[in-house]
Amino acid sequence: MTGASGFVGGAVCRALAAGGATVLAYGRRPAVDPAHVGGAPYRSWDITRGPLADAPAADAVVHCAGSVTDWGQAAALFAANLTGTRNVLASFPGARFVHVSTASVYDPFRPSVMVTEDEAPVRRYLNAYGASKAAAERAVLAAPGTIVLRPHAVYGPGDTTLLPRVLSAVRGPFLVAAGTGRQRISLTSIANLVQACVLAATGPVSSGVFNVADADPVTLDDALREILRERGVRARPVYAPAAAARPLAALAEGAFLLARRPEPPRLTRYAISHLAVERTLDISAAREVLGYEPLPTTFAGAAAW
Repeated sequence: MTGASGFVGGAVCRALAAGGATVLAYGRRPAVDPAHVGGAPYRSWDITRGPLADAPAADAVVHCAGSVTDWGQAAALFAANLTGTRNVLASFPGARFVHVSTASVYDPFRPSVMVTEDEAPVRRYLNAYGASKAAAERAVLAAPGTIVLRPHAVYGPGDTTLLPRVLSAVRGPFLVAAGTGRQRISLTSIANLVQACVLAATGPVSSGVFNVADADPVTLDDALREILRERGVRARPVYAPAAAARPLAALAEGAFLLARRPEPPRLTRYAISHLAVERTLDISAAREVLGYEPLPTTFAGAAAW
């Protein structure tokens, strides 16, 4: 397991260990709570610095490590997502390689309406995150015995990205979002992504590209209202037209870049591209080939996340 110290990697690590697999956990942090990795032996590894000199024999590698920010320097993102992936591939030649990618490899400039796996990668991206993940996919798929998983908007206990970002958009009695609220979106619970990773690592299928999402898409407004209700936040979503939000986001990004601020603005073109138009994934291949049986979208219990 790479990225075992993170949200997704830790969850996959715990599931594999609980299922009886012998798991070796690697992450960027110097140390982690043993419970986070299901008691698996843990070792710190900065994948951007090169392959492991003493890599152990492995039947399968689940590669969750990488940078998931949509705001950062291109060099750093490509180092983490492309160079790092190449170093992990080089460390475990011959092992089945499960690469956790992202639905951000689909075209960000047009809606994704039940997109299938053959519709990505594309030639243009809004930022270095999408471009670096697409480049990493190309590197992975050039090697034999590789599986690529493409989740979208992963959420659940331990989430450090999606839920905090939604809650940060609350202003008094309102949660400000772009679009109409009626756009459909595919979300991916951590439980469903873990299921897909385990199937890919331990099942009979050794190659392919698979979208991974909850059982069915939901409307954005329904999802936001459920999050607010579960968290006990007394606010309601209000929507700004995407055509008006995009230039505002571009201005905000420019101002942050000029000020050399390390954190992203609250509104980015990337966020708008993923929430203001339909972003739905066709998960037929994962169901039929991997045996994936996803649960529906739910934020029940989010107050404790």
